[in-house]
Amino acid sequence: MGELRLVVIGDELAAGTGDPKALGWVGRVAARTSTSDVLSVLTLAVPGETTTALGARWQDEVERRLSPEADNRLVVALGRHDLDAGLTLARSRLNLANVLDVAEQQRLPAFVVGPPPGATADGDRIAELSAAFADVAARRRVPYVETYGPLAAHDQWLADMASGVGELPSQAGYGLMAWLVLHTGWHTWLGLPDDAQ
Repeated sequence: MGELRLVVIGDELAAGTGDPKALGWVGRVAARTSTSDVLSVLTLAVPGETTTALGARWQDEVERRLSPEADNRLVVALGRHDLDAGLTLARSRLNLANVLDVAEQQRLPAFVVGPPPGATADGDRIAELSAAFADVAARRRVPYVETYGPLAAHDQWLADMASGVGELPSQAGYGLMAWLVLHTGWHTWLGLPDDAQ
């Protein structure tokens, strides 16, 4: 029996902040990932982080958690803080591209989860940011989970956000994000059969 080691980098959304069950989408996805290997999920989250800050820290932090005996993989969980920080779309794209290019050089398979809806007023900007991230991932043949489009007008997501803390989802919202991840190539990326779903 081997080990499947997933290192998740991102902001407070990766950590499941605001979820009363403390699972977030990462915990829910891990619970639904059936593998004969030992599953290790290591979440390295920094609240409020932009892609610039993520790009500056991820490599050193991730490398310390890799094992030569494990099937090491990288999950990049992108948030919305680039918008608050005033980063251009070009800068956000470049930051993600740099992460994915280094991961590829290190033969570290990557999987990207895009930013979900936040404040209604930011809708168009989040949609543009998500589309930019999706394009960067597609050009590198890296799986990308679009969370903005499917959730922007989803009644359950909107209700959950209205009852949550600030711009964070609660239990139902993280459940919806987990569902999208699990049904957007997750098992295929891990080399697991479809019936694992």
